[in-house]
Amino acid sequence: MLRRIGTTGLLAIALTACAGGGGAAGATGSRAAPSTPSTGTTAPQSPPQAEVGPVERALARMDVEEKVGQLFMPVLYGTAADTVSGENQARYGAQTPAKVIAKYHLGGVILFPHNIKAVGQVVSLTNGMQRAAKGVPLLIGTDQENGLVSRMSALMTDFPGAAELGATKQPERARAVAEATGEELRALGVNLDFAPVADVNVNPNNPVIGRRAYGDDPARVSKMVAAAVKGFAQAKVAATAKHFPGHGDTDVDSHTGLPVIKHTRAQWERIDAPPFEAAIGAGVDAVMSAHIVFPKLDPSGDPATLSKPILTGLLRQKLGFKGVISTDALNMAGVRKKYDDGEIAVRAVLAGADLLLMPNDLPRAYRAVLAAVKSGRISKQRLDQSVTRLLTLKRDNGFLSEAPVADADKAARVLRSAEHRRLAARATR
Repeated sequence: MLRRIGTTGLLAIALTACAGGGGAAGATGSRAAPSTPSTGTTAPQSPPQAEVGPVERALARMDVEEKVGQLFMPVLYGTAADTVSGENQARYGAQTPAKVIAKYHLGGVILFPHNIKAVGQVVSLTNGMQRAAKGVPLLIGTDQENGLVSRMSALMTDFPGAAELGATKQPERARAVAEATGEELRALGVNLDFAPVADVNVNPNNPVIGRRAYGDDPARVSKMVAAAVKGFAQAKVAATAKHFPGHGDTDVDSHTGLPVIKHTRAQWERIDAPPFEAAIGAGVDAVMSAHIVFPKLDPSGDPATLSKPILTGLLRQKLGFKGVISTDALNMAGVRKKYDDGEIAVRAVLAGADLLLMPNDLPRAYRAVLAAVKSGRISKQRLDQSVTRLLTLKRDNGFLSEAPVADADKAARVLRSAEHRRLAARATR
């Protein structure tokens, strides 16, 4: 998303020019200073001042509880912001989505089919959730990859999935489909898509990626992923490349087990890394971690989601990614083998994650991260880094200073429009 600053959307702090020069030559129109003996030294300069923008202002207004809340994106229950749900009460200690958002100062919410009935209803839901978020608008996300994983398929155009687009060898088609998908999501009030899949599916027995990937050729996948990122950018919907460092060569589903990738470092650099590098080069907003063990990248036995050598060492430092790192869902078995739900959240932040997606026990995870910040285990500087990245993503997609408001009539015109249906029909032709 190339309206982001740099390649990935991390805030660049502009420095203002110093007022008053202090040089030997006087400025035009000013009186000359009295002459003094030369000492061969330069007069001291005032330090440059960092520009205060919307990200800095939003960060400065938050207390530590609100900052911790920004890291979390749970799934909530109900088809309206004020829907009373026993599921919400049991999981979060609050009955409605609006009350859960307020209680935990949430930075985001993810939608699933149980939240979706009709176009007008989803627009009302997303608008109502945004009103419940006091101070900072919400990231409202979903998994709309198209094809096999399409959470909004009941309402949206049936676009072809990644494998079908990859087979065309035409990146422009991936870009066009991503842009149209983004337009439909934005019309519903969804501003973050957990797509595109950047995995290279080199294992035909892969039970979790398969046709969700653009193919088994790193070069082709890279071109498709970069094009999709640019398409989402055009629609002003944040894109997420997943699942880092690469979930393409596994025969275990990380929803139910803990996969081990046996690639060497050289294989990773040749096969798995290029699509993520391409996504970063295209300005992707976020990268999602994988719940996979990759011994040649980190011998600790921890999944990548909890691995500082992988998330910070490789993704941040080697690949230069400066945007938001999102975990995959923290209720999946692949990340819950060794630690409890509170420790998982803390370790994900320490590893380098910014967005904690779908914790299995939100109250426990929230309390654990808050306690870790207060004890100093997670430094306040580290917390501010993650919150700044999240606020920057919101700013760069146009909804930090003011919450987006979806319009039901516009959504009805955009979703499954004749233009989008024609695109879906010709995209794989």
